[in-house]
Parts: sequence; structure tokens; C-alpha cells
Amino acid sequence: MLKKRSTRRKGFTLVELMVGVAFLGIVTLSVGIVLADSQRGWIAMYNRVYSPVVTDAETARRTFGSIVRKASKNNIVVDDTGTWVEVRYYQDLTSTYLDQFARFYTSGNELKVTYCSIDTVGEINELLTQTLSSNVSSCVFIPIEGSVQMILKLDNDSETATVVTSVIAHN
Repeated sequence: MLKKRSTRRKGFTLVELMVGVAFLGIVTLSVGIVLADSQRGWIAMYNRVYSPVVTDAETARRTFGSIVRKASKNNIVVDDTGTWVEVRYYQDLTSTYLDQFARFYTSGNELKVTYCSIDTVGEINELLTQTLSSNVSSCVFIPIEGSVQMILKLDNDSETATVVTSVIAHN
């Protein structure tokens, strides 16, 4: 018996090859777009979390909170316009009078705090001035019955942040 030869050849036709290449191109392009968009989104989120505006806002909020919290609620002095606040506190547990104070204020576009000591005769000695935040567009301090509220707005032309914090003095 004679075997009949198959006229069908093994392999792909040109149409099948073109369909496969087109499908592979669409899948590759889709995966590339997803990866590029994910990278762009990750960079945007990273900049929102670790930008100078955010870190300065957190530094100002934490420092303001820790100093005002240990202050005497009867010795909080706020400027009539709310541009600075001064709080007095005890240096340590053995202090018999309010021997320290801190003044929060803006200078130019920076939020600063100046720490001072007060001796027994009332003489004030400046200890340290620290810059808490740069890029300050506005900062207002508001006294509220034994507490102080700070409304701080930061802007570096690409990002803005507004920090509103209220702290109760505990002494």
C-alpha cells in the first residue's frame, strides 16, 4: 500500500504570524504602560510623604506640642496679632519656679523657637534658637483657655501643607 503524502506543511502562515506579533505587541505595550504609570505614582506618593514641606510640618507640630504640653497654663503669652507665643515651664522636676521659657515666632519665611532660661532674679539668658520650618507662608497662634492653637501654612511653590494643632498646657 502506498502512503499518501500530506500536502499540508508544518508551520505558521504569514497571517497567523502577523496576528501573533500584533497580539504580543499589544501585551508588551500594555505591560509597559502599567509599569511606567506605577513608577510615576510611586514617585508622586514618595514626594508627598517625604517632601520638605511635610517633614517641616511634622517637626513644627511635634516640637510645638512637646514644649507647650510641659508649660504652665497660667504663663502662656500670645501676641495681640498672634504672630508669636511664649510659654514658661520648669527645667526639671527639682525646679522650684518656672525657670525656662520658649518663644515660637516667624522670621521671614521660617518658623523659629528660641529657648531661654530665667535665673532667680528674673534675668533672661538666651540658650538656643532653632529653625523648625522653612517655606512658611503664614503662622498664627491663638490662646484658648490654658491651651494654644497653632495654624501653620507651608508652601514651597510645588506643594502646600496646613498644620492645625492645639495643645493643652499640663502644669
